[in-house]
Amino acid sequence: MRIILLGPPGSGKGTQAQLLVRRYGIIQLSTGEMLRAAVAAGTPVGLKAKEIMASGGLVPDDVVVGIISDRIDQPDAKNGFILDGFPRTVPQAEALDELLKRKHLKLDAVIELRVNESALLSRVETRVAQMRERGEEVRLDDTPEVLTKRLASYRSQTEPLIHYYSERRKLSTIDGMMAIDEVTRAIHRQLLALGAVEPKTHARSAAKSGPAKKTKTAKKSAKKSPKAGKKTTRAAKTVKKSVKKAGKGAKKATTKTVKMAAQRTAKKAVKKGAKKAAKKVTKKRAKR
Repeated sequence: MRIILLGPPGSGKGTQAQLLVRRYGIIQLSTGEMLRAAVAAGTPVGLKAKEIMASGGLVPDDVVVGIISDRIDQPDAKNGFILDGFPRTVPQAEALDELLKRKHLKLDAVIELRVNESALLSRVETRVAQMRERGEEVRLDDTPEVLTKRLASYRSQTEPLIHYYSERRKLSTIDGMMAIDEVTRAIHRQLLALGAVEPKTHARSAAKSGPAKKTKTAKKSAKKSPKAGKKTTRAAKTVKKSVKKAGKGAKKATTKTVKMAAQRTAKKAVKKGAKKAAKKVTKKRAKR
């Protein structure tokens, strides 16, 4: 699964990226971290980036794309990745498309977290005010003034990507103003709808639907193994014969039991009759 997260500063991209990493077992690719790692590793692309950064210049797109190319070739990126912070411009998006095409990979989804900018500014103002009340130090990049500049930069540079990916039917927009867990669930539902992930309930629903019908493979296997079929038939016949024999035996046993009971009853009746007859004879003799 390969995903791009889009959204202005403060939209919750970093939080959602971490949750996606834990849920799906994929990795998060941050351009800043990848640049530092490439420089530390001394790769050819990393050395080139180091030279440019040392002179105070901006790392060009082709160098960044080269670093991304090296990174997604590593084993831990096999299951997929989330790109956070790249691409930032349409030319970068085009370069990324070319890179993935060369590697025979496809981009599964571009998730845009849409937020209300005035609400974001209000949040930052409240947070800064609370931090100052507690006597905590406020970061220079976490103020309403800095956020206003970053939002303006996002609108001019990155917002065109929304149109770019929308034209390619890759864009999915989610309300980033919802609670964190609600945003997470919305992203999961969208990934399911796009076929980027498999539903966990598939096995359960299959079990509930009852016994599975014979597949073509099963039918072919049955045709290919006639001996197994004959053995099964013989076994079935043997079982039927055993049942019949058991039934006959049960009938015979029942008949014998009935006959014996009848004989006992008859003997008792004869004895009673004989006793009564003897009594009558004795009485007659006594009268005489």
